[in-house]
Amino acid sequence: MQFWAEGFGALAVIFNFIGYRQNTVERYLMVSAVALFCVSIHFFMLDAMAAGIGCLLASIRNVVALKNRGKGVLIGFVAANLAFLAYEWFILNHGWLIFFAYSSALIFTIGSIVLRDATRIRQWFILAEILGLIYAVAVGSIFGTIFNITNLTSIITKLVQDRKLKQAS
Repeated sequence: MQFWAEGFGALAVIFNFIGYRQNTVERYLMVSAVALFCVSIHFFMLDAMAAGIGCLLASIRNVVALKNRGKGVLIGFVAANLAFLAYEWFILNHGWLIFFAYSSALIFTIGSIVLRDATRIRQWFILAEILGLIYAVAVGSIFGTIFNITNLTSIITKLVQDRKLKQAS
């Protein structure tokens, strides 16, 4: 099982690296949806439910956000994240680490639906990636950790490239 979990984690890393290199929000959302689905499977296989749910909701959210970015969509996905957080915290009695995963998921949710500029999304997602990294390390996810580190590296690299291009023009 661990082999398959890490395999899905590796796929997620590859797709997400590609996603963060996209120049349009639409292309980013589609490639990222595939990556998020893969990393969701990875976390579920590691029994890291909070990240599994958060990433699965994020994958669905990215597909929905391609066509619908209204307040109702935002409220629906924020409510779903909060409902699962409450379920894990109050019903399943999962530990405090879930707050890192759900905080990350909420930042991604709000940023993906509200923001339309690729640069602003990258800037917004730095905090979410750091929170995801803390969770991945805490639950012992090898590729979850790599996923977040490569995402942070990709975000920062792309922001620096964009800044240099802006300064050159």
